[in-house]
Amino acid sequence: MPGCAHCGRPLDIIANQVGRRDACPHCGEDVRSCRNCRHFDPGVAKECKEPFAEVPKDKDGANFCELFQIGEGGLHVKESRDALMSAAEALFRKK
Repeated sequence: MPGCAHCGRPLDIIANQVGRRDACPHCGEDVRSCRNCRHFDPGVAKECKEPFAEVPKDKDGANFCELFQIGEGGLHVKESRDALMSAAEALFRKK
């Protein structure tokens, strides 16, 4: 069963039938967003494994991507921007 990428709780969604305005019943975040897509991967270019996708800048907001497929969600819980920036800065600190 797919889970919400924002809160990790299960979503009662049939197959890939997710409307653009569907929201998670637990946290209210958009379901049809990059972070809830099975192609979302923060470790690849544009954070999308689909090479022909027109990837939106906002990975959390609802979008019209025709390649959207609901993913496991809970696996993609977003990290805070501050935590990511701190980790990046730590790589370049002089000792």
